[in-house]
Amino acid sequence: MSPTPDSLSRFSTTCWSLVMNHDPTLPKSSEALGELCRRYWYPVYAYVRKGGCTPDEAQHVTRSFFAELLQHPLRSDSPSRPRFRDFLLERLSAFVAGDWGNLAAAEATLQAPTIDQLESQLLSENTAATPDEVFQHAFAAEVIERALERLREEARYSGHLQMYELMRPFLAIDPSPGEYNTLARELGHRQLAMIVALKRLRQRFRELVARELSDTVDSPADLLEEQRTLHGFLHPRP
Repeated sequence: MSPTPDSLSRFSTTCWSLVMNHDPTLPKSSEALGELCRRYWYPVYAYVRKGGCTPDEAQHVTRSFFAELLQHPLRSDSPSRPRFRDFLLERLSAFVAGDWGNLAAAEATLQAPTIDQLESQLLSENTAATPDEVFQHAFAAEVIERALERLREEARYSGHLQMYELMRPFLAIDPSPGEYNTLARELGHRQLAMIVALKRLRQRFRELVARELSDTVDSPADLLEEQRTLHGFLHPRP
């Protein structure tokens, strides 16, 4: 999967580039980091839950972690400019290993998912063996889910929501000839039109995944690497 022209043009203004090019006199980098925290709350929560915390404890630790991250966003042991996924896991591992149990409840400065939402997501996904693996899989799944949400919204706006809903199961697998016939019948189009429509939908989905990932890296090279890494997390070799 190659970066799209749209995603490549974004690197001067992505969330992570704003954070990495931090200017303490401007609020933009803090706002950008806050947006990334809101997007990737669940991977942090899943990591903490896998470490043995109760749901209430995990939500408290996650909120406290992000509050600390927003206050000190650029402290990293990495000698080079890290990708957001690596940066987040590095900081999270150090935070959980520290004396977080004595932290007072952080102010709710970020809009967080409810515990019920987080627990439902946790139960619906295949749990990995370690907290690190849970985090990596959850981060990749969150990227995919956000891209799907954008794709659905585009379909709704363009009047093709029914087509999107029927074709969504086939974004990753090919329909059988019989399933193409069913799609064509339900949507009132010829089978060839369904083949072309699915190809276009898949291409737009890949573009939206790249766009989402581009907000978490700082260069086209990092975007390519993140795309490979994401695929590996979602499709591990046996």
